[in-house]
Amino acid sequence: MQVSLAIGFLFLGGGMWTFSTSNSSVAALLITLYPRLPTGPNDNRCHLQAFRHLYVLATEARWIQTVDVDTGLPVYVPLEVTIQETEHYAETSYCEVTPCSLPERVILKAVRVCGPRYWPQNIELFPEEKPWWSSGDKNHPFNSGVLYVKRKVGSSSYVDDPTGCQSLLSRAIHKMSDLTQLQSHTPSTQCIGAVTVDQLVSTFSSDPSLIAFAQLFCDPSSNSISDLDFQEFCLQVLFECVSKDRPALLQVYLSLYTTIGCMVDLVTGTYNSGDSLFLSSLKIAVAYNEALLSGKLTSSGGEIVQSAFLGALRKRVEEILNFSLDSRPDFSAYIKSGNWPTEDSQGKMHGMILSWYLQWYSVPSALDIKRAADKIKRIKIRSSVPLLRLVFPTTHITTIDRINNVWCSSEED
Repeated sequence: MQVSLAIGFLFLGGGMWTFSTSNSSVAALLITLYPRLPTGPNDNRCHLQAFRHLYVLATEARWIQTVDVDTGLPVYVPLEVTIQETEHYAETSYCEVTPCSLPERVILKAVRVCGPRYWPQNIELFPEEKPWWSSGDKNHPFNSGVLYVKRKVGSSSYVDDPTGCQSLLSRAIHKMSDLTQLQSHTPSTQCIGAVTVDQLVSTFSSDPSLIAFAQLFCDPSSNSISDLDFQEFCLQVLFECVSKDRPALLQVYLSLYTTIGCMVDLVTGTYNSGDSLFLSSLKIAVAYNEALLSGKLTSSGGEIVQSAFLGALRKRVEEILNFSLDSRPDFSAYIKSGNWPTEDSQGKMHGMILSWYLQWYSVPSALDIKRAADKIKRIKIRSSVPLLRLVFPTTHITTIDRINNVWCSSEED
C-alpha cells in the first residue's frame, strides 16, 4: 500500500495535478496518511481503508500548457511567474517552461509569457484564499489549463530550433546574397553548403504566399527571373519585412519598385500605358516619412517604410520627370497657353509624363499661373521667383524657377 500511495502521489492526474496547502487539504492528507498501516485489504481495526482515498480532496489542477494559436499544437514557452510577498519571503519571480504547475491561487500574482520567440502576454491576478479554478469555469484565466500564444514571424519553435540558430535570418540572407553575387560572376558554380530557400522560409513562416515569393524571386538557383538587381532587392525586402514582423509590407515595397520601373519604361518608349494615381500614394508616403523625421508626427511603431528607400524613390522620380521634360516643349506650352500634347500615341505618352510632373510638383492650373503673371508684371522687379513662391507656396521651388524661365523666354521672344 505504501508503494501504491507513493506512485499515485508522484503521478497525480498524469502529472497535471498537485496538492494544495489549504487547511482542508492538509486535513484530508493527514487522514489519508494515518501512520497505522493495515496488515491486509480487510484490516479496518485501526483505520478505515476508505479514508486512504481522501487525498483526492486535496488535489488541484494547477497545470498549464501553452498552445500555438496558428497550428493548434502544444509548444514549449518560457513563463515568468510572480508570487506575492508573504510573512516568510518577499515578492519573488521565477521562470518556468511549459508545461508546468503554477503556485497556489493565494500567492499567485502574475504570469507573463517571456522570451524572444513569442509575443508577450501579461496576466495579472489578485491573490485570494480560494481553491483553484475548476475546469470549465468562465472566470478561469488560463482557459482550463491552456494558454494560447502567438509565435513571432522570424522565429522558430523551441522544438524545431532549441538553440536559436535557425532564427538568425540575417545570416541566411547574407549567405543567399553572397550566392547571388557568386552566380552573377560564375553562373555554373555551385556553392556548397549554401542556405536554400526552404531553409530560409522555414525559419520565419509557413505561409504559402511567402514560400512562393521566396522560391520565385529570392532563390539564386532559380531561373524564373534574370534581373539580378531585382533578385537582390527581393532578398533585402524579405529580410526587412521579416525582421520587423511586417510581412504585409512585401506588397508595398514591390509596388513602389515596379512603379518606378513602369515610369522608366514609359519615358524610354518601351511601355505605352499608365496613370498618375500612384504618385498620390507615393507623395503621401514621402510626406508622412518627412513628418516623422522632422518630429511633427510621432508614432510608437516608428517608420513604416525605410526612409532611405523613400528618399531614393523620390530622387529617382524627380530625375525621371526632369529628364523627360528638359527635351520637350510640353511644359512651356502648358505654362504659356495651357495647351496639352496631341491625342496621338506619342502625344498621349507625353501628356502622361506632363501630368506626372504637374501632380508631383503641385503645379497650379495654367489659368492661375496666367493671373499671377499678369499681377507680377505690373511690379517691376528683377526676379519673380520670390513672389511666385508667395503666391504658390505648395509648388516646388525648382518648378517655380522653371516657370520663371518660361516667362523670361517668352518676353525675350
